[in-house]
Formats: sequence, structure tokens, C-alpha cells
Amino acid sequence: MNHAARLSRRSLLRIGVGAGLAGAGALPRAFAQATPAPGADEGGPTAASEARHGLSFFGDLKYPAGFPHFDYVNPDAPKGGPFSQMGRSTLYNQSLNTFDTLNPYNQRGNGAQGIELIYDTLMTAAGDEKSAMYPRLATGAQIADEGLTYRFPLNEAARFHDGTPLTAADVVATFAALKADGYETIRMALRDLLGVEADGDHAVVMRFKPGRARDVPLTAAGMPIFSKAYLTRHPFNQSSLELPLGSGPYRVARFEQGRFIEYDRVKDYWGANLPTVKGRFNFDTVRYEYFRDRIAGFEAFKAKAYLFREEFTAREWATQYDFPAVRDGRVKLETLPDESFSGVQGWFLNTRRPQFFDRRVREAIGLLFDFDWTRRNLMYDSYHRTVSFFQNSDMMAEGLPSPAELKLLDPFRAQLPEDVFGEPYVPPQSDGSGEDRALRLRAVALLKDAGYLIRQGKLVNAKGEPFALEFLDDDGSMERHHARFIGHLKKVGIDATFRIVDPAQFQARLQNFDFDAVVRRYSFAPYPGDELRAYFSTEAARTPGSYNVAGIADPVVDALIDQALAAGSAPALVTCCRALDRVLRAGHYWIPQWYSGENRIAYWDVFDRPKVKPRYELGVLDTWWSTAPATPKAG
Repeated sequence: MNHAARLSRRSLLRIGVGAGLAGAGALPRAFAQATPAPGADEGGPTAASEARHGLSFFGDLKYPAGFPHFDYVNPDAPKGGPFSQMGRSTLYNQSLNTFDTLNPYNQRGNGAQGIELIYDTLMTAAGDEKSAMYPRLATGAQIADEGLTYRFPLNEAARFHDGTPLTAADVVATFAALKADGYETIRMALRDLLGVEADGDHAVVMRFKPGRARDVPLTAAGMPIFSKAYLTRHPFNQSSLELPLGSGPYRVARFEQGRFIEYDRVKDYWGANLPTVKGRFNFDTVRYEYFRDRIAGFEAFKAKAYLFREEFTAREWATQYDFPAVRDGRVKLETLPDESFSGVQGWFLNTRRPQFFDRRVREAIGLLFDFDWTRRNLMYDSYHRTVSFFQNSDMMAEGLPSPAELKLLDPFRAQLPEDVFGEPYVPPQSDGSGEDRALRLRAVALLKDAGYLIRQGKLVNAKGEPFALEFLDDDGSMERHHARFIGHLKKVGIDATFRIVDPAQFQARLQNFDFDAVVRRYSFAPYPGDELRAYFSTEAARTPGSYNVAGIADPVVDALIDQALAAGSAPALVTCCRALDRVLRAGHYWIPQWYSGENRIAYWDVFDRPKVKPRYELGVLDTWWSTAPATPKAG
């Protein structure tokens, strides 16, 4: 895929709500006498009246209280120099191709990339752990009421960029704004958060619903914190290019709408010496470049218009990175292992459209994509076939269901296709010729079983209505992959087309589910949590702007998600996700594409980095530093 349009639990934690969010309230009695409980350093937000220096789903904290810095940073990394790149991933309403707002956290417009750099969060995720968080704005957490109430003491040194103190009132105002007008995925992730109350100026108390999703407290702790004063002057539900006010390590500097945006490092950043910050955010200037055309973007990189590039196209990596700066060593090429979930990438079929109601139709469409030919002829044998919604993880279903999986699935046997109880669905391997007649005949048979016939070369339903399928995109980089696939669809009479629209129209159509098929890539945290609802639940299918682009609305899927969110241990969660994977794969909601398992990066030789890469992240920008000589800034 050209760009990795990702949103994951780790993204939510890393970047870090209306009615029911009150002002100052009485301190819960459990907190009045709270002291660190025996074994508190083990993590795990489950017991009452416990003080914790970090939070984790299942109590598996790596770093002890008082740790000096993360293991994967250089705490003595020099500060200075520039970092610039074409964007590599998006969050919420951000676009890779343009921007028209500096607020990526609501539903309006196309947000600028990198805005998360200007905000602090209550806690920060570690890049080498499975869903663990440590203090940033908060100094820790106290947990009461069997995990339904959390108190976060705030660091009294915290300051916004204008010098005003960051207090509990700002945290309360932030969650009121996010709940009322935040991006739909944020609002869904925080739905089990009942209220946020100020406990004086330097502590907040969060209350959660009974039966809450396991990860909601961590999600809340990873949200950006806004200035109440700024929110008073600037309605949160509007798109805006006015400079936002943050408290984080960077502030917005220069930008030109749709072309670039720059962030300057805050030299007197209040949190520079926090253990979760030390050794990070080392560049004086961070710049994101925007190009409507990937070819133009690549030529700009070759001309040193920006300094870092991650390549997502195998053909380009194999054939285009032999320019003079590479040959003489000024540009470095590396392939780094990607140990995170490979995630879900493919063509998602919009089951809200009547032609995709029948799963036999969806399976037939999938059979007409010849991955083996595509990999060899278009992708230089650089990819592996994705088969699972939890690819490259222990959540991936394999073989026959285990007894524990059957215990979850058996109550729904009457509602599930029988193949759920056998080997999980794997797309069949083609003969690689590009013209596998056997697979085409299987597809035609499935379409016939679903009530479709071929008349005068067109596939039609019982009413004589032709079968149409439009692939929607805002980027032409995958046009060759679509073209070959479309050719095979046409051979069975499907009126398939490929349409490129501008980024604003693409964003609007995506949010309103106004498409037949679209390419998406999503990834999950090592311990998937409430994002399962955002991707696969019936509620999300009915919610404009959600990540359930396929419109999956299955009560069995909903029930398995509930089981996963209630899982009390990592093994129990693995079992739930494997059962869920079987059901989703049997539903044929997508045509699986491919994954690499590695990151291909190119950069001008002006950087250095720690010897150890964070296991679950690339570490670029976050932990690297500049070796370029300082140059005076242009006026």
C-alpha cells in the first residue's frame, strides 16, 4: 500500500466528554487513605485503593517506579537540527495529501499531520511494551471501586506554551469537548467514561461504567489535553487554521495550507526531564511535506527537499533507489524489522450496499484477485498474503478451533456458517498464470448460487439489474493493482471501475460510507481492546466516520467483542480474538491484500539513532537526532 493509513490502540495511547462530566467534586473516600499497595509496581488496574506509577491491561509493567528513561532512547541525545518527511500515517481526520484545519480531533475537514506533537497526555505509552503507560502530565494513578474510579494527580510544573499553568480544569474541559464534538472514533472509545471531575487544581478523578471495556482508562490517559481558556475562545467543533495552544514538546511554527507544516521544539518545555520524555523529541524543527503526486514527492526527496522517507511500494524500492546520492552514500537505505501486528490490509466491501449482502458474492469477488500473479509481476515477490484480521500475531486463528474457542463459538452454532468450526478461511493459492480458470469457475458458481446470471456478457440479478463495483481512492499509486483485479471482475460480467477523487471528497465519502469498495489498512495493539468495537461492531457500522468501513453488523461478532473486552487474562483474550478471527474471515468482508513484516526507509545521512529500536514502533522522529551542522534559520 502506498501509505499506511493506520489507527491502532497504540496510536491512541501514544498521542495520546458533555453530559455527565462535572466540575469539582468530593474526593472519593477510597482515595483519602490510599497508599501504595503491596506489589503496586506490578501494574494492572484491577484492585481497589491502589497507587500505581504505571498502568497496564494485565499487570505486566516492565519499568519500575523511579525509572530514569525508556531503554530504547539515548538520554544524552543532542538537541538541534531539522527533521522532515512526507507523512507516513494518519490519525482521526488527518489526510496524507492535504490539510485545511489544525484540529484533527473532530469530524470536520482534513487535519494537519503532526499536531499530536504539541500536546501532552496524562500518561505515555512505552514503545517496547504491550499496552503499558507511564506518567507524563499525571504523576501516577490511584485506583478505587474495583477499577471503576481513577484519580490522576497532576504535575504542578506543567505549563502551556503561553506560560499559563495546566490544571485540572483544563483536563475536565478537554474531555467535555472530546465527548461532545470529538472524532467519532474518540467518542466511541470513551463511551464507558462516565465523568471527569476536578479534585482541586492538581488532580482529576475519572469514573467509569460498571462492566467497562478493559482499556478505557488507558485510552483516556492517552488523550491530548487542551487549554480550557483556548477552548472558550475557539469552538472545538469547528475546523480552524488558528494556531492551537498546547503544552507539549513542540509548537506550530510555519505552515502553508496543503503544502507543508513546521513545528518548532519548545526550548523551555516543562517536561523535558521526565523519564517518559528524556532522550526523545530531539529535533529543533519537524516538518511535514505534502505532495498530491507520489512521483513528485519522490523527486523532491532525491533533491533533498525533505530528509526522511518510508517506501511503501515494492516496485519503487526495487527499481528507483539507485540515484547518485544513494551510490555515493549521502542517502542511506535500510530495512528494519516490523514486530508490531501486521494488521488488516485489503479491499473492504461495503455491505451496506445491496450487491454485497450475500457472503457468497463477497467470496466470489475475492477469488477473482490473483495475489500470486500480482506479487510476482507487480511487487517483486516482496510481500506475503494477509489471511487474518490479526496477521502476524498470536491472536491469529489457525487449525481447528481449540476447546476454549469452541466453548465461545458453540452457543452461536445455529447462527454461524459451518465452516467457522473447521479450518479458518484462507484465500486459495492461484496457479500464478494470471488466468486461473479454476478459481474463475468457482467464483461464477458462487455468483450463480447467489442468484446472479451472465446475460450478454453482463452479470445481472433476478431483476435484470447489472452488478456494478466502483473502487474508490484518493491516490493513483495502486492503480496497476486495481486494473488487473478489475480485468478479472469484468471477465465474469461485473461492471468494475476505479475512481480517484480529491482528498476532501474522499474523506467525506469515507465518513458517510458512500462507496462500494475501498483499500484500508488498520493495525491493533498487542492486546486489542475497545478498538475492536470501532472496527467490527454493529454500533460502529451505523456510526458515520467509524472505522467499520465494511459495515459488519453481526450479533455474534458483537458478543465475541464483549467477551474479548471482558477477558481477565492475556490467554483468555487470545482465545476470544482467535474465535472472532474465524467468524470475521468466514464473513468475507474484505479481499485480503498483503503485508511486508518490515519497514523500508531511506534518509539523508544527517541522522543518528539509539542502538536499540523500540520493539513495537519504528522510533523515527521520536528517538532519532540530527548530526547536521547548525544553520541559521531564514527570517
